Amino acid sequence: MNFNQLSPRRQEQLMAFNRLLTIMDELREQCPWDRKQTMDSLRHLTIEETYELSDAILEKDMPEIRKELGDIQLHLIFYAKIASETSAESPDHFDMADVLNSVCDKLIRRHPHIYGDTVAETEEQVKANWEQLKLKEGNKSVLGGVPASLPALVKAMRIQEKARGAGFDWEEKQQVWEKVEEEMQEFKAEFNAESNVAIEHERAEGEFGDLLFSLVNYARFIDINPETALERTNKKFIRRFQYLEEQARANGKKLSEMTLAEMDIYWNEAKIKPGF
Repeated sequence: MNFNQLSPRRQEQLMAFNRLLTIMDELREQCPWDRKQTMDSLRHLTIEETYELSDAILEKDMPEIRKELGDIQLHLIFYAKIASETSAESPDHFDMADVLNSVCDKLIRRHPHIYGDTVAETEEQVKANWEQLKLKEGNKSVLGGVPASLPALVKAMRIQEKARGAGFDWEEKQQVWEKVEEEMQEFKAEFNAESNVAIEHERAEGEFGDLLFSLVNYARFIDINPETALERTNKKFIRRFQYLEEQARANGKKLSEMTLAEMDIYWNEAKIKPGF
């Protein structure tokens, strides 16, 4: 399609993307810091930006989400720019057009129910087709696409989702809850908190991992993202604890000198405050 045949807003979007590409070219050529960067030096910064976007999404802060999306887009263009500076004959060479065309080709290939004659009328059918297509593309295992460096809680959910896509899953959520109760009873029986007997730490860790894995599985069945749920609880705890600290300071007290009962007064005050 000709550029002039596009809608005015699509033209604006493409021009904005072109503007960022041009600025990246200029920075890479003229700025000492930008010239010095490599994929390795950018990696930890990209991870940090991704977490900042995650925080903004949890807070539902749309202006901040827009800002963080821009930062991440800059990083993506930066990586492509670095790759484009290798020799055109090198297998490591690519630019942003190669990146975008590659993902477009993959999306078309993995959505045969849209761009082909495959039938997929439910989300589950789409996911199952997706995993089968990935295997045809060369993946040796359904679980091969789960990044090794993912945080354990996120990884557990992704493993379970991919196994479900291959047909390996419980049929009813009640079965999953029974598994949670089974794991809880096993953990309680072997590592009873009421007993003062020293526990075998490695075995206890393994059983606790089984319990967490089963809870993640149940969360998936009732459409709760365990990573999001835990992070919201983290943020809630932080807000309440910081309220406790502020109130203690306002009353000339130090937490280290207060009893748990005294701290609980402020904690319970925080629990009934809006947003806490």
